[in-house]
Amino acid sequence: MNLEPETRSLAHDDAIKRCARKRLLHRIFEIGILVKGVDGAAELMGGLLLMLLSPASIKGLIASLVKGELKEDPTDLVANLLVHNTATVIHSRASASAFLILHGVTKLGLVAGLAANKLWSYPTALAVFASFTIYQIYQLANQYSLFLATITVLDVMVVVLILIEYRQVRRI
Repeated sequence: MNLEPETRSLAHDDAIKRCARKRLLHRIFEIGILVKGVDGAAELMGGLLLMLLSPASIKGLIASLVKGELKEDPTDLVANLLVHNTATVIHSRASASAFLILHGVTKLGLVAGLAANKLWSYPTALAVFASFTIYQIYQLANQYSLFLATITVLDVMVVVLILIEYRQVRRI
């Protein structure tokens, strides 16, 4: 079958567009898992600090972290949430620390597997991140939080990107 030059050119253009789209999706996937890695590292660090610091040190650390922001904007949502929830976090320090450490280590392990293109990590990450997302949706149904809603939307996007990337990796 001999294609006309114009038809070959259109087919070639389509192939180039598909390749460019795949590269863009892969790049977005990489950014998504990088964000998950940073999130996992922050959770791990937060959990370790929560476990190791005294209640007074935690209060002082939170106060010093948000002091400048509250001077600039006394109504800052995140800063006020941190200040007002410090007592609750201190009260449930052991469970909050364990939760953060477990979440952080899990995310870092999965991100390492995804970054290394380990086939096992794709379905595992899909199951774990989808489970986290379902729990977040449950939490949102009980009490709305703009921050949690934003994180949940980002997590859904990461799950979709992992699924797309997994399909590509399995084809290779």
